[in-house]
Amino acid sequence: MHDSILHILNTTKTRIQAFGADVQKEDPQPQFQKRDFIAAVAAVRADGRVPVIAEVKPASPGKSFRDIPPAVAAELAWEMEEAGAVAISVLTEPGVFRGSLENLNAVRKTVCLPVLRKDFIIDRLQLEEAGSDLILLIAGILGKELDAFVDLALEKGFEPLVEVHNREELELALETGTKLIGINNRNFETLKIDLATTEELAPLIREYDLDHGTS
Repeated sequence: MHDSILHILNTTKTRIQAFGADVQKEDPQPQFQKRDFIAAVAAVRADGRVPVIAEVKPASPGKSFRDIPPAVAAELAWEMEEAGAVAISVLTEPGVFRGSLENLNAVRKTVCLPVLRKDFIIDRLQLEEAGSDLILLIAGILGKELDAFVDLALEKGFEPLVEVHNREELELALETGTKLIGINNRNFETLKIDLATTEELAPLIREYDLDHGTS
């Protein structure tokens, strides 16, 4: 795994250790009416359009970034909704990607679309703080724990989107209860993008699953 990914995972662990006790003491996140992503995709396709998940992403590894506070995140998400997006993905990893839960919450309050929390989920406590409709689970990071995280996400009312970038990870994903599989064209070892990954994996996904190239 590339050093940049390992750095993100290490800082994520440190952050979880810092807020973990507080999360356990606090009352559970207030429940809200979940927005059905799968139904939204079906509606867009029935209308003859291609379903697109738009993204609020302040930064990428090694790239310049723009400051996106909650108010700006909400405005961007509203514009994406007006442009026809089927859902909004919000980066919440605060270190490398400069995201935040505040951005996620602001977007969720502003748009009527399903909202995806995009982060490096490695601990169950992170599911306690996520105020979203969908949550990203990365097979290459969770490994054999993937199935348990999918089950927990479903139990808590999230629609899990499982991200894969090779056949081994796809096989893990297909053994879980997820209905959504995202194909990541970025290699976690080199961080290089190869669109052939989608060409290879997409045909292998069962018809009743949804697939999309994430990057």
